[in-house]
Amino acid sequence: MNYRKLGNTGLEVSEIGFGGEWMDRSPEETLAVVRAAEEAGINILDCWMNDATRRSNLGDALRELDSRERWVIQGHLGSVTVDGQYTRTRDLDLVRPAFEDLLERFHTDYVDLGMIHYVDKVEEYERIVLGDSPFMRYVRELHAAGTIRHIGLSTHNTEVARRVAENPEIETMLFSVNPAFDMMPATENLDDLFGDYTGVGEGGISADRAELYARAEETGTGITVMKGYAGGRLLDAATSPFGVALTPVQCIHYALTRPAVASIMVGFSTPAHVVEAVAYETASAEERDYASALAGAPRHAYLGQCTYCGHCAPCPKGIDIPTVNKFYDLAALHDEVPDSVRDHYRALDAHAGDCIACHACEGRCPFGVKVADKMAAAAGLFGL
Repeated sequence: MNYRKLGNTGLEVSEIGFGGEWMDRSPEETLAVVRAAEEAGINILDCWMNDATRRSNLGDALRELDSRERWVIQGHLGSVTVDGQYTRTRDLDLVRPAFEDLLERFHTDYVDLGMIHYVDKVEEYERIVLGDSPFMRYVRELHAAGTIRHIGLSTHNTEVARRVAENPEIETMLFSVNPAFDMMPATENLDDLFGDYTGVGEGGISADRAELYARAEETGTGITVMKGYAGGRLLDAATSPFGVALTPVQCIHYALTRPAVASIMVGFSTPAHVVEAVAYETASAEERDYASALAGAPRHAYLGQCTYCGHCAPCPKGIDIPTVNKFYDLAALHDEVPDSVRDHYRALDAHAGDCIACHACEGRCPFGVKVADKMAAAAGLFGL
């Protein structure tokens, strides 16, 4: 298992994470899944679920394995039960006992990542998070007490996520990332992301999303990923907006090649699901190759855009072309190149200025990116 730094939190998390949503199983079945995840090296667990069964089973499994301290737990504030139904709320009379219940059922006195649950409206973000709301005061109290070690937020809306990336108080976000969603404009309605893709994103990745990933990378706002398979739609050609099916490994690789992404939360309900997901760690380059599948799709290919897939390698001058493009895209957001970006760029073994414009990489790029032109632009921007 490979591990990545989660933004500026100081935490290192497995790039394959455990989304606990599907653990409505027996205690014995849950224990088997948690054990399989631990044996695979997975160390981050997302628990947004409000129901007692899943919380208790997961918490009891961690206690049985005596492994609470090896896990980074991503627990949510604002996911509650009202009349037996899941409800999202900021009402402290509901939020406080629900979060205390989460701690109790996990047999712990803290969570590593305290996630402000599901904020998809800009107005709500500004009112609840930026305003002096009772909810946010409670979050800050928990943080000051060490009950939550780091403050995070979950959202599906690019505009909200962009504001999170600019807010130093929020260190991480749980964000929906996959090649289909990346073509969609910002929306306050989650259902829009599962709607009609006809005519959407024909130019490839949304500029707003590309800017978000780059900005989060720059500010050190770590991203954990949800909905990496688009609710399973990407795994079936009949429901995929591209008209072709991607594999779980390809979806995982796409998410993990986005700037600022540290881990993708994969839903498990059996040990076999764990094995399927962690197969990514030993998958070949061909098995990980989402780019060829998208480029050959009948709809919505990412023509002309670098997706950091790495098909351009090897470069005869040793240039890490995807990384150069990432730094260029990040720097291009500013009137002047940030010192931190320039320093990271200069630390590369080879630079864009080393490009000899042989164009060999362009013949390998599935999306027809004019790599030599990109290298010339990067060399001009960075002066190297």
